[in-house]
Amino acid sequence: MRAMILAAGRGERMRPLTDTLPKPLLEVGDKPLIVWHLERLAAIGVTDIAVNLCWLGEKIRARLGDGNQWGVRLHYSLEPPGALETGGGIFRALPMLGDEPFIVVNGDIFCDFDPSLLKLSPQDVACLVMVPNPSHNRAGDFVLRDGRLVDEGGEGLTFSGIAMYSKSLFDGCEDGVFPLAPLLRSAIARGRVAGLLHTGLWRDVGTPQRLSELDAWIRERPDG
Repeated sequence: MRAMILAAGRGERMRPLTDTLPKPLLEVGDKPLIVWHLERLAAIGVTDIAVNLCWLGEKIRARLGDGNQWGVRLHYSLEPPGALETGGGIFRALPMLGDEPFIVVNGDIFCDFDPSLLKLSPQDVACLVMVPNPSHNRAGDFVLRDGRLVDEGGEGLTFSGIAMYSKSLFDGCEDGVFPLAPLLRSAIARGRVAGLLHTGLWRDVGTPQRLSELDAWIRERPDG
């Protein structure tokens, strides 16, 4: 199984912390955010992980190396200044992700979801993990109904930043800058996107305050 961790973003809301350190290397519980993801993916048998790099990407490569420390092989996908957005970033890394469905995780979240639960049926091009709406996204992103994602007709939930995709989601795309959301909305409209609800721990580590709060929580928990 293969996976990708999205790590190319500038992290504007995390400044000044991200002026000298890429957001995935910010630490919670004495461990960089991205390392938590590497450990969780390795634990379910993921062997190859692509990591897209842009802002201060050389520091991520220097910190993680070839991935051998975590029992995985890391493949780095380089992006131009300004990065390629989520859709363009995943598309560029597709040659590193094989032909089977693959997992993608945002590098700036913290979550205890078990990625081995992600499955993709033959008719679907994506399966997204959804979470209850945080205070900064009250309206949510998509509606989850009977295991399927729809764009309307109920209370929205927030996309966690964890998903499984088929390469076919990107059919017709070309290398360059483009967002992921329009591809997902088109696939949802065609009834080809599944969803899972995760009610456990999930944090979008988008601001220094959230980072500090998460770090404190990890340190204070009994198994921290």
